[in-house]
Amino acid sequence: MNYKIIALFFVCIATVVIAGCTGFPTASLNPSSSSQDISHGGLQSESKLTYSSGAASLPMPTSAPSQSGSSTSTIDTKIIKTAELTIEVTDVPGSVETLKNLASQKGGYISSMNIQENYNNLVSGSVILRVPAAEFENTLTGVKAIGTVKSVSTQGQDVTEEYVDLQAQKTSYQNQLAQYNEIMKKAVNVSDVITVQKQIDLIQTELDRLEGRLKYLDSQIDLSTITVSLQEPQPVGGDTSFNFISTINQGIAGFLGMIDAIIIILFTLLPLIIIGGTGYAIYRWRKNKKGAAIPELSEKK
Repeated sequence: MNYKIIALFFVCIATVVIAGCTGFPTASLNPSSSSQDISHGGLQSESKLTYSSGAASLPMPTSAPSQSGSSTSTIDTKIIKTAELTIEVTDVPGSVETLKNLASQKGGYISSMNIQENYNNLVSGSVILRVPAAEFENTLTGVKAIGTVKSVSTQGQDVTEEYVDLQAQKTSYQNQLAQYNEIMKKAVNVSDVITVQKQIDLIQTELDRLEGRLKYLDSQIDLSTITVSLQEPQPVGGDTSFNFISTINQGIAGFLGMIDAIIIILFTLLPLIIIGGTGYAIYRWRKNKKGAAIPELSEKK
């Protein structure tokens, strides 16, 4: 009986001990918190892990997402305005000066100018004006007023989509460049430094190209281009003035031209003349020979 009581006592103690052990909280790793810490650490945590282990691989910076779709609705429309005009004026040099003053008044300038005299003593010229886009229409009206407009054409090129896309690419390259610079600060191996520097150089080259294109577009958008062709009117009835010296020169030129034509014809027909002359000489010789033979036969009879 005592053995049963003792056995029951040990069974109760064992039950209590087992229940107490299962009731204690157990320590466990939280994978989500660990991965969250790494992701929040960003590039810096990844760099520490990479270079502390001496691995040759480098963390690759992530490019910024394209914002062309969202930015198109908020960015101002980018239009390149151009115009081409042909105007008839009585004084080309004076009209060029008028266009200079007009461009200056509108806050622009003359980017190109050319004046020339053609074969019939008429003066013509061409002028390219660069004026602020806001003054494009007013400047165009002023240009038309300097003479008689013979032709005019205007164009507006919408480059908003290209501009937004270039801006998004520029932002992406800037972000990548900043990340590679951070990686460069933590690089310890020479091979890692060389690899990162190559990437930095490539990104910087593309960034410079994009910035150059954006500057060109800004210049074309901010300053419109107006190309003006100037010409003097044709005189009524043409050039009716008489010039005695010019007439003599034209007569001499015609005489020399005729001599040139005769010489050319003569040398062209010279082979035929030689052949024909030779044939005629043979014909005359044979005819004379036959004529001499006939009197001799008559005398013999």
